Amino acid sequence: MCLAIPMQLTSRTEQEGTCELHGVRRTVSLALCPEAEVGDHVLVHAGYAIGRLDREEAEATLALLDEVLRQELPPGEPGTGPGGSGAGPAGGSAGGGAP
Repeated sequence: MCLAIPMQLTSRTEQEGTCELHGVRRTVSLALCPEAEVGDHVLVHAGYAIGRLDREEAEATLALLDEVLRQELPPGEPGTGPGGSGAGPAGGSAGGGAP
């Protein structure tokens, strides 16, 4: 399954940007989303920003991902709320290499 994670664009150059989610930062290519501006929420997949979305849609998507993680992970694992790290999707999905 492929998954794109909503992240906020915190800085950018001509072709690259830095995105952040729950304190995790990633450098992404903006080649597929050149219109993205600092402060925008973008969908990040395999190191590329592939589209923009508004804040409400980003928050709703992240809430759904958190809910899925809570249902699938045992208590105490990252993203499970009390006892976990509270990192949500970024704790695993956006943490290593490609989000």
